[in-house]
Amino acid sequence: MDLYETIKTRRSIRAYKKDPVEDDKLDRIIDAARLAPTAANKQPFSLIVIKNEQVKHKLKDAYSQEWFYTAPVIICACALPDTAWKRNDGRRYVDVDVAIAMDHLILAASAEGLGTCWIAAFKPEVVKDVLNIPDNLEPLILTPLGYPEIIPEPTFRKSLGEMVREIK
Repeated sequence: MDLYETIKTRRSIRAYKKDPVEDDKLDRIIDAARLAPTAANKQPFSLIVIKNEQVKHKLKDAYSQEWFYTAPVIICACALPDTAWKRNDGRRYVDVDVAIAMDHLILAASAEGLGTCWIAAFKPEVVKDVLNIPDNLEPLILTPLGYPEIIPEPTFRKSLGEMVREIK
């Protein structure tokens, strides 16, 4: 699928088929995240791929929406704050770096015919405990990954005129 078409047709999916995700597709999707640009090429993130049903069940204490666990795969993107680039005012860019990597992952999944849904409203301490995440990693984003059962209609987007300011 063309990149612009992928961007236009990507949706947040909240219903998944039981069909497993093929390993070659999953590898390409994960590799897309790996190839994402990061500030000063620090690559301050780690991805955890969860397929185990028992582990997924334990994550319900972190995020309780049942539809989330119908996907065959859940991906947890973790930040490595101590390795991230810092601007001269001290601001770390780790959240931006992880977001770019996840955007690559989500668009790659869509191009492969798979669905995702960006989730940030979870309890990070529960995720850390369930996934045995070390102290130097911070779980930032979760997404289910699988074949969509239902593809929703497009949601409202502001016009370019509302979002873009050009200085000539």
